[in-house]
Parts: sequence; structure tokens; C-alpha cells
Amino acid sequence: MKNSIYPCLWFDGKAQEAAEFYCTLFDNASIKKTMSMVTTFELDGTLFMGLNGGPAFQPNPSISFYATIEDEAKLRKIWDALATGGYVMMPLDKYDWSPLYGWVADKYGISWQLSLGKPAEVGQSIVPLLMFCGDHQNQAEAAVEFYRSVFSNSSTDFVARYAPGQAQTEATIVHSRFRLKDNVFMAMDSGVKQSFTFNEGVSLVISCDTQEEIDHYWNSFTEKGQESMCGWCKDQFGVSWQITPSIIGSIMADPVKFPAAFEVVMKSKKLNIAELVSAAENA
Repeated sequence: MKNSIYPCLWFDGKAQEAAEFYCTLFDNASIKKTMSMVTTFELDGTLFMGLNGGPAFQPNPSISFYATIEDEAKLRKIWDALATGGYVMMPLDKYDWSPLYGWVADKYGISWQLSLGKPAEVGQSIVPLLMFCGDHQNQAEAAVEFYRSVFSNSSTDFVARYAPGQAQTEATIVHSRFRLKDNVFMAMDSGVKQSFTFNEGVSLVISCDTQEEIDHYWNSFTEKGQESMCGWCKDQFGVSWQITPSIIGSIMADPVKFPAAFEVVMKSKKLNIAELVSAAENA
């Protein structure tokens, strides 16, 4: 199901500000919900969560967002806005894979790759791209195979490999596009050594209707990964996931139910739907 897996961006108190900024740039964009800790918003069909998590984590380019834009003037306008106060990693120019492409980190530290093309050929206008580097260099192919084994309705749509001598590392995957539950993702191995790798600055949220789903994803990711608190965990490749009940949004939006449910969340590792519902009903 589309948007059953979606990215969470970590901010130091600027989640709503960032969401409003992004909504001025992309088509079919809107703020879905704003609370003190969380702002959810949609950009051209892709759902995002902005989390006011404080200064503990900073996003980095290990997870970026690949935006395919059909109109060159619009692409340049978005590029200029994202680059203002940000940092350009690859300048906007013609490359072998695109007549116009660039990679930029915006003023909030979120990384974007903009490419001129037709979104219909990709399957999604804005796609999370996982770059395997640092401690997880050259693990893109293994990670994609693992994710496909965990999620139903998954497929690999496209794989391009580095040519001999093209990468400065032993990288193999220059670009992979795959689907998990009808959500499009991309993956690549960094062709050069990087000083960063995955962290909680950008995580992936899985919305689950049943406890069986929560148990499945939690157990799959933590078997060789790490448990954390509040429904967060890391898989064996270092990617952070939030395994959450689909009902949690409505519970947290209720000012009466919120405190009791939040207390359950804060003391939990893997979340339990029955415990959340019980706390909310007895609030």
C-alpha cells in the first residue's frame, strides 16, 4: 500500500517550518497534521514526517530524496531554493544519466537529488535513496535482497552496476530501484569513501494495522540489528526504522488520550497495540 512506508526527518525544533518550506516548492503539497513534536506533510504523493527530536541527530546524505521533475524551469526554481543556505554536493549540470541533475543538502541538512525526467518512468516523483557507505560500504545489493525478503509485494525494477575502475571503492551497485509494498526506493553503493553512514537523522516509518505485522518487522530487523526505544530499531545495515501502529496518530491527536498513551510509548521498545489502546481507553 502506498505510503505504508514513509520517511521521518529529524529536526531541532523546525519540523513545521521545514514542512511549510517544502510545500512551497513541490506540486500537490500539503500539511497533513501539526502537533508539538510531529508535523506530517505530503509532497506530490509522498508522505513525510517531520520530528522535533532536538539536537541529538543530524541528517546526512546517506539517505537523500531523488526528485524527478519534468519541467526544467520548475526544477531550476526548486534547486535555487534548496541550495540557498545549503550545500551543493554535485552542481546542477548535464550528466550521463540525466540532461539536468544536481545533489544538494538544504538549509535543514536534508539531502535532495533533482533530475530532469518523467516521474511516470520512475513510478514515484520523490523517492528515498539509500547510499551505503562508511561502516556499510558496498552493502547495497545485500540490503535490497534482505528488504525484499522482509516485505510482501516487493520487486527489483532496475539495477545498474559500476564499470571496472569506475569507483574508488569496491562498490558494485551504482543505482538500484526497487519496490516494497508498492513504495518505490532506490539504493546505491558510494563510489568514494565517506565519513558518514546511516543514523536516526532520517528513518523509515512502517505503519502497521496489526500486532502480527509489528512483530514481523521488529523481529526481522532486530535479529541481526539493534533494538531501541519507542518503536525504533536498526537493521543489520544500520538503517533506522520506526515500527508503529496505524492507530497511533489518532490516539496522539486526542488531548485526553495522549498523555497515557505517550507514557506507554516512552517506556516501550517494541510497541504493543493492546497496551496503547488500553492506556488510551482508560485515560
